Amino acid sequence: MTLSVSTQAKYWGIAALVFFALLYLLGDVILPFLLGGAIAYFLDPIADKLEAIGFRRIWATVTITIIGLLVFTLMILLIVPTLVQQTTELFDAVPQIATSLREWLVAQFPDVVNEESVLRQSLDGVAATIQERGGELLNAILTSAQSVISVVVLLVVVPVVTFYLLWDWDRMVAAIDDLLPRDHAPTIRYLASEVDKTLASFIRGQGTVCLILGTFYAVALMIAGLSFGLIVGAIAGALTFIPYIGALVGGALAIGLAFFQFWGEWWHIAIVAGIFVIGQFLEGNFLTPNLVGSSVGLHPVWLIFALSAFGTLFGFVGMLVAVPVAAALGVVLRYFIGRYKEGRLYKGLSEGALLPEDTVE
Repeated sequence: MTLSVSTQAKYWGIAALVFFALLYLLGDVILPFLLGGAIAYFLDPIADKLEAIGFRRIWATVTITIIGLLVFTLMILLIVPTLVQQTTELFDAVPQIATSLREWLVAQFPDVVNEESVLRQSLDGVAATIQERGGELLNAILTSAQSVISVVVLLVVVPVVTFYLLWDWDRMVAAIDDLLPRDHAPTIRYLASEVDKTLASFIRGQGTVCLILGTFYAVALMIAGLSFGLIVGAIAGALTFIPYIGALVGGALAIGLAFFQFWGEWWHIAIVAGIFVIGQFLEGNFLTPNLVGSSVGLHPVWLIFALSAFGTLFGFVGMLVAVPVAAALGVVLRYFIGRYKEGRLYKGLSEGALLPEDTVE
């Protein structure tokens, strides 16, 4: 006999409470498994394609793992030290940039930016604060990251978990499907497929777009000679998941730094601006249509709220689960809205039925 709606709601509510309780209590413990699961989910289509061309699943997994470890090692050895160095140099350069900006403002608006003006004092205060606290902030971030994600987790546990999850992915999906309640299996499969489409669009599609654009911006800005090209490219790429924000923030930062570094060399500044114009052209016409599709299914405001809320409640682990939970909630909400619009409460009387006022002559 099918369970009543209230009984089902009670069971699902208990399951949700257990999930959030485990997330809160075992956050640091389940972190490597969440990271491994996210990476395995990201790489599963690649393994499927390798299987389609003749690889056995185990060899497809081994091939992907070896390439992934090589890429990760190169990033640790080549990119991360440069990124940290440029970030530290940018913090140290802020006072000089603020001084140059103040001198330019004094030359252009001598009556506004005087010794006692609020604007001048604000510029001096912001520059001093960033220089004083910037290095401390960077060290705190690195120290926190090392305490949460230890070297052992990064180098041993996460790759091992990823390897086994990627190897057994199809079997795990089949096992979970076999455990679904038979009466509700079609509905659960439909909702799961919609969640998968949303996550595939965002994590695989938008994540790949962020990676490609971040790499393009960083390499192009460094070739153009911008001193902090790598950090600007990383910021622009990381923010690309919010439409237009990555290009606006990265472009404003890059052009501002270009004005400071290349003042008077307008063609150099134009090259920096042109890099972001090209990036937006590539994103809008090639990357997003082919990798993400017409609809991601996660509104940027909803995504930012989910990341903020889960990050505040559960820390770094919460930020990892924020995207899939937000996607699942969005899919379930759209499903219930669809059912509501098909129901009597929304439609009222059936088509063709007369309303009471229609019977009055």
